Amino acid sequence: METKDSIGKGEVILYQTEDGQTQLDVKLENETVWLSQGQMATLFQRDRTVITRHIQNIFKEGELDKEVVCAKYAYTTPHGAMADKFQTGEVVLYNLDVIISVGYRVKSARGTQFRIWANRVLKDYLIRGFAVKKDLAQQKYEELKQLVAVMGRTMSYVELKESDADQLQSVFEVVQDYTYALDTLDSYDYQTLKIEQTTRPERFHATYDNAMDVIRELKAKFGGSSLFGNEKDQSFHSSIGQIYQTWNGQELYPSIEEKAAMLLYLVTKNHSFSDGNKRIAATLFLWFMDRNGVLYGENGRKRIADNALVALTLMIAESRMDEMDTMIKLTVSLINARN
Repeated sequence: METKDSIGKGEVILYQTEDGQTQLDVKLENETVWLSQGQMATLFQRDRTVITRHIQNIFKEGELDKEVVCAKYAYTTPHGAMADKFQTGEVVLYNLDVIISVGYRVKSARGTQFRIWANRVLKDYLIRGFAVKKDLAQQKYEELKQLVAVMGRTMSYVELKESDADQLQSVFEVVQDYTYALDTLDSYDYQTLKIEQTTRPERFHATYDNAMDVIRELKAKFGGSSLFGNEKDQSFHSSIGQIYQTWNGQELYPSIEEKAAMLLYLVTKNHSFSDGNKRIAATLFLWFMDRNGVLYGENGRKRIADNALVALTLMIAESRMDEMDTMIKLTVSLINARN
């Protein structure tokens, strides 16, 4: 089996008849093989008008659905005396079901030979596809291991600084929930982790001023320390602005849950304040969700329990910068509409 070229997506495989007299470039895509009418005429050693008539009868009799078994493909070929120019065109290709039906109608032994070859090629194709999916599953396993490593660092942090069994248990619950999220995301065609079941549009817009009002209230609650909520630089301005960041007119964090997750992450990691960064981050996270109407689920309970939020905030604080994407997706998986 030889890969020769590409027409659009998929592969082009060289097929040679048993007598060695005929070679065809066969397109392989969407778990089937494709030939044009001209190629079928060559394969079955019949005039093209015969192939055309049989295909028309196949569709007319309702044997196969034309919308399913044929497709148009663009192609580019060299053109000109020195082959230094190219011309483009379009060709209609037919899948293996049509090829087999035409082979039966023209009573060609070559049809049986091609079917046997095509089935072997497709088996190899599916095996290779399984190997790719297996590789993607391994990538997800590595991502989960990365998360467990964060958990390990967080456990050490909690043991040394908090010594709270409930918070340790919450760390395990966070990882357990994220594992469930990975299983759910497998249904998205084995591509990558994705954000799902989020809420739009946003009905409350966070600003530096209204966020600072919340921080001042929180400061009073914690005794009015001069260090609590004291800005060290302009990074808190940046954190608020970044959750509304756009690219080419599109929001990078379009849903409420993604903005909330970024707010929690940025305020925790940027250390904008002399004291209280994690408490401020967790409070603003809940405040933003509440003002946007997504803090509570349909059952009236918070989408994320208080102790789970403590554990999550600690995990973010202990995570590395290259783990940001994992932390954001973890957070969204814990507060989305499915939780």
